[in-house]
Amino acid sequence: MTDSRFSPSRRGFLTMAAGAGALAAAGAGSKAQAQVATKARIVILGAGAAGTALANRLNARLDGAQITVVDGRTQHIYQPGLTLVGTGLKPASYVVSDTSYWFDAGITLKQEHAANIDPEANRLTLAGGEVLEYDYLVVATGIELNYAAIDGFEMGMIGKDGVGSIYAGPEAAAATWQAAGRFTETGGVGLFCRPQTALKCAGAPIKHTFLIDDIARHNGGRPKADITYFAHNKALFGVPIVSEKIRMIMGDRDIKTEYEHHVSAIDAGAKTVTFTTPDGDYERDYDYIHIVPPQRAPKVVRESGLSWANAPEGWMEVNKFSLRHERYKNVFGIGDVAGVPKGKTAASAKWQVPVCEAHLVADIAGKTSDASYNGYTSCPLITQIGRAMLIEFDYNNNLTPSFPGVIAPLEELWISWLMKEVALKATYNAMLRGKA
Repeated sequence: MTDSRFSPSRRGFLTMAAGAGALAAAGAGSKAQAQVATKARIVILGAGAAGTALANRLNARLDGAQITVVDGRTQHIYQPGLTLVGTGLKPASYVVSDTSYWFDAGITLKQEHAANIDPEANRLTLAGGEVLEYDYLVVATGIELNYAAIDGFEMGMIGKDGVGSIYAGPEAAAATWQAAGRFTETGGVGLFCRPQTALKCAGAPIKHTFLIDDIARHNGGRPKADITYFAHNKALFGVPIVSEKIRMIMGDRDIKTEYEHHVSAIDAGAKTVTFTTPDGDYERDYDYIHIVPPQRAPKVVRESGLSWANAPEGWMEVNKFSLRHERYKNVFGIGDVAGVPKGKTAASAKWQVPVCEAHLVADIAGKTSDASYNGYTSCPLITQIGRAMLIEFDYNNNLTPSFPGVIAPLEELWISWLMKEVALKATYNAMLRGKA
């Protein structure tokens, strides 16, 4: 899909400028530091954004360390791009690369899933039976999508009978656009949902809602569309001032809102969905529905004894500032699996990784570190094609803009859109290499 609001010359020039600026910024934040000699055995469980970035940074900081990354996935998915794939703005290939491509020489990649973590014995067992003993363990597994929690849902539904779900991966995101694209032309009842659990990039369901609304206005389906966004609690977003801004935008664009709703069952053949609410369950008909499944820590983490005792989803028990496990001091948790109050985004991983690195290297050197993660989370919240709000905040819900006086966080700006569509991936790739 091409948006006529962007001329090729203007878009091309600013695309190059944004990409170059992102890379320059990434390089500026990667000042070389002296290596520490060590024979430490470090196992990183997970080759997503957090695990990959940390492995490369440690490889540069430590001389002689045995760094092993464990992940059975052969493909690395650029997850921030799934929103663009799910609205036809990028192909599925845009978000896919080989997992092994991102690791520097000297790092061992075990492309196998972990079967068991034994933090008492300091060892991890792979699915094939191999046992890895470690001095330090970093858990960066990411999140498990629990589609099975929705009665009647099957993965083959995505893209058919008006069902979409960008979270399930590149192919599912592309299939989502097949269903969503028809809705933008024909209209009907569009339901946009999010689960009752914490989730990766809490802004993604809202972005999808805004984009489909905007595309429907261009494709002719919006006058015939009835769109509703369903929040899982009493707010549209975790930061009150941002939640209110989103409420205002949705009101201006005739997007209805319902609160304290989550999907418990779906009948794709009948095109009906069941919502659970404080007042009981009820059904709604739909022509298009975007499903976001409940999310939790992977099974190997949930069964490891590393989770918070009061966290049914199994999030890791870590100190929210140091990211060190509260009971096993040689274990850290970073990325989406970390049980901290904020921070299930790639931007959060970018800020968590240096903190984990600092503490781990200090331990090896026999020192201490005061490095602290303040809960920084960033969400380039797309509100329409060509406009986005760059929302950045911390544990205390304080807005923490990176470009004060230049990019107003609660304004829908073209430059914020450009950062999401173009500059973000360059910065993300630099992060994977340990350069940002």
